[in-house]
Amino acid sequence: MTHTPASQPVRLKLLLILPHPDDEVYGASGTLMTLLSEGHSCGLVTLTHGEAGRTLGLCETPQELARMRDVELRACLEVIGLTTTPGSSFEQHDFPDKYLKDQPLEPLIETAREAMTRHRPEIVLTFPPNGSNGHPDHITTHRAVKAAWDALPEEDRPRLWYYASNTAPENEALLAEWLPANLSRDVTPFVTRKLQAIACHRTQALSTVDFIRKFPERIMEETFYELGM
Repeated sequence: MTHTPASQPVRLKLLLILPHPDDEVYGASGTLMTLLSEGHSCGLVTLTHGEAGRTLGLCETPQELARMRDVELRACLEVIGLTTTPGSSFEQHDFPDKYLKDQPLEPLIETAREAMTRHRPEIVLTFPPNGSNGHPDHITTHRAVKAAWDALPEEDRPRLWYYASNTAPENEALLAEWLPANLSRDVTPFVTRKLQAIACHRTQALSTVDFIRKFPERIMEETFYELGM
């Protein structure tokens, strides 16, 4: 595990727990930049190195891809300001990309629980029950984070946010567990840096094109579903 801890124990405003490098950037980088600019500390837990993704001809092996995506992620987080803001935190684990559903769930739950207990965030952000796009890693991460959150004493639970859109999914399998956004944040002041942060993930160029094609409005407005709101 790669772990860049906060310089001192600080309660985080927002903690993201996500499976892949790049999961942080499309839907939440503007929110992170906003909170960091306001003097808050934030954190990111990335569960894998993204080694099972598309290479786009930029490298040849999963090991090379993992190294490349690690570099991309760190460049992205530097643009966002997460790794350069005192009190904020980033850690990356070594769970297998694409195969989280085949792993015992308990270690994933414990990773999420330990991070929440250590950082005592005001808000935790992860994927919704349908994984947003049905990706098995997204769905498994949701299950682990939700189970960890459920296991906390009620008085210690952070607010729980999921990535969300106001556009209903076309796939009926995703529609069954769709949670429309009930929270939005205008991130227009940070749109230039957000685009720069997105562009740090060169191996994800096709994902970037797909996101902008399907959800162009979410470049300037980041939307979430808050549980219990």
